Amino acid sequence: MSKLKVMTIFGTRPEAVKMAPLALELARRPGLEALCCVTAQHREMLDSVLDIFGLRPDFDLNIMEPRQTLSTITSKTLLGMEEVLERARPGLVLVHGDTSTTFAGALAAFYHKIPVGHVEAGLRTYDKLSPYPEEMNRKLVSSIADLHFCPTAANRENLARENVTQGVFLTGNTVIDALQTTISHFFTFSDPTLNALDYGQRKVVLVTCHRRENYGQPMASIMTALRRLADAFPEVELVYPVHLSPVVQEAAHKYLDNHPRIHLIAPLAVDEMHNLMARCRLVLTDSGGLQEEAPALGKPVLVLRRETERPEAVAAGTVRLAGVEEEPIFQLASTLLSDQTEYDKMARAVNPYGDGQSCRRIADAIEWRFGLRANPPEEFGA
Repeated sequence: MSKLKVMTIFGTRPEAVKMAPLALELARRPGLEALCCVTAQHREMLDSVLDIFGLRPDFDLNIMEPRQTLSTITSKTLLGMEEVLERARPGLVLVHGDTSTTFAGALAAFYHKIPVGHVEAGLRTYDKLSPYPEEMNRKLVSSIADLHFCPTAANRENLARENVTQGVFLTGNTVIDALQTTISHFFTFSDPTLNALDYGQRKVVLVTCHRRENYGQPMASIMTALRRLADAFPEVELVYPVHLSPVVQEAAHKYLDNHPRIHLIAPLAVDEMHNLMARCRLVLTDSGGLQEEAPALGKPVLVLRRETERPEAVAAGTVRLAGVEEEPIFQLASTLLSDQTEYDKMARAVNPYGDGQSCRRIADAIEWRFGLRANPPEEFGA
């Protein structure tokens, strides 16, 4: 019997972090032939993840260009996937989450009548402009996909409300699997600034802020709140790996330059980011992935957005919505930096996103759905 060809498609660093452990798990399955295609929507940041996991793509579209737009990313991916899918002829295509690569990859597979599996399916804010363009990307992929791998029960319920009930599996989030590979107690950072910080005596606050919907006044308010925090708490060291976007770079340096305890550093490789999270006191972020990763490490998270498609962490108490206004961000962060009881409530809450076995469940589901195993996969949390 011939092997089932399963192709993973991804293009950004967050996708790669979550898909790399799955690609490696698929490669270990004797009944599967694992293929990997990257679009390189984010070239440099993607390559560092591939190196960390020892993953070598079979196909590389290399689409990244200066000041690329959503239209160029989508069109170049769609056209590039045409040749890849005709050459490889996979029996299943796997896409992840909600990027433009995700949408275009799923659409390309649909045009070739290839089944699509959606990893990290069912996240919703129900506001098509926030996050933008991610909310519409994931909704469109849900309409295309044949298999839906949901991190949480709430994600599965979101799909059920949209009458998506077939081919739905509750798996947990693959990012928790990734942490098992990347974190080490003996880790050494490439940036000497990070090695020099006293993580035991100082309160290191990790910041990321880069989302498109925060461009403009929201980002200015966030940056102002960050500087106020550094001024108000002499024990705080604020570390901000600044995204390569020119808009983000300009805002970060405009508001945060020339402060002795604000460290604006280059974007970090995934293993460095994970190990910094493991050592920091608090995370302030508008990222989606960090909302899942930091709670697994016992770190409270303040989300620099008006809403989150990850409400499970808010309900569990590991995450709080801080919004994009200066005063609420400053007040919430101040409480966590000064009130140990409030800090412990968040730090000790149970992470709802996974147990490190998500990739195994997804691979089991694929094998079961295609008749390569007798029993369906176990559910996360069962």
